[in-house]
Amino acid sequence: MQSRYIFLLLLVVSLPVSAQDAQIISDVYRWEGATIEKNANSQSRQLVEGATPAFTHVKIHATTVEVGHAAHAGHSHADEELIIVKEGTLRVTIEGKTELLETGSVAVMMPGDEHGFVNGGNGPVSYYVMRYETPQVDAKRGQGAGGSFVKHWNELAYKTNEKGGRRNVFDRATAQSERFEMHITTLNEGLMSHPPHTHKAAEILLLIDGEAEESIDGKWIPAAIGDIIFLQSNVPHAIRNTGKGSCTYFAFQFE
Repeated sequence: MQSRYIFLLLLVVSLPVSAQDAQIISDVYRWEGATIEKNANSQSRQLVEGATPAFTHVKIHATTVEVGHAAHAGHSHADEELIIVKEGTLRVTIEGKTELLETGSVAVMMPGDEHGFVNGGNGPVSYYVMRYETPQVDAKRGQGAGGSFVKHWNELAYKTNEKGGRRNVFDRATAQSERFEMHITTLNEGLMSHPPHTHKAAEILLLIDGEAEESIDGKWIPAAIGDIIFLQSNVPHAIRNTGKGSCTYFAFQFE
């Protein structure tokens, strides 16, 4: 265990300082029209990059991989990583443990943990990748909260409410974050989730079903399936369902 913490300390020391990164602008970042980089058996779609008050660097992209292939070999790095499976089946290996993640499932990798992803289904798999870093990484905090983990969509309890329903994914500390919370909201037709509000934590919404509009600092902006809605700290925001039937979206905050 001591050698593991020494290894993580070395990773922290080598962490690049990205304080010069501009703060990410609160906006809807489109799936359609995003820059695509193509490789032999995969492609990457660049979506968001910059900083938040809590993180010196955040980068979100989406990767699509052909059957039986991986975008790259297994590896580890000094920042933290979040995966959300957009569609298909992804075989995820973290520190030698392998699981098949279905659409809607989530994986979070702590700094220094070796991990790799392979298309484990019968068709292409697409998944979002969010990597983020702070100048002060607390490896003991991350391991004490449970270390790296996965959450399967089909194991998340769905609880109905007066506006639709909710799946709680996780709410915990990580090595890079004092608190990282994620849930999935289903909002019935014609409804708004809540009045415009603010909070200290930056927030990301990811629409996975239906149609919606996001109010950002008083301006309503339409969002389609696959789009990333990025909300900076203390920016007034709200979301409403503008389509036929329900809409569903991931929501996660970090600080």
